[in-house]
Amino acid sequence: MTGPAPAGRLHGIVIDCPDPDSLATFYQNLLGMIRVQESPTNIVIGDSADRPGISFARVADYVPPDWPTGQRPQYIHLDARVNDLVEASRRAEGLGARRLPGGGENFAVFADPIGHPFCLVEF
Repeated sequence: MTGPAPAGRLHGIVIDCPDPDSLATFYQNLLGMIRVQESPTNIVIGDSADRPGISFARVADYVPPDWPTGQRPQYIHLDARVNDLVEASRRAEGLGARRLPGGGENFAVFADPIGHPFCLVEF
């Protein structure tokens, strides 16, 4: 690494939602992760407890983003690397995702069960 020392290291990504349990379960099944921390208002999933994870935080009055533009455009979204885009798309839809406009030859855009956009990207 060159340049100044970093101010910190990535601990995790936090996704707002009305029900952390159900959204964490969706992403656990989609990404093959495990629960590494859990409370009534926050659930963290990841590869292991000592690595960065994805946190699902309960918020009151959650309103999903609009895709791809609108009054509430996406602010951030996840990309999941997949080996077979067609099979991964079927699996995502079977877990409760819905296809969104957009995508291309090697990626597809979806919304999770509460409206957060994410992409499946085939490498």
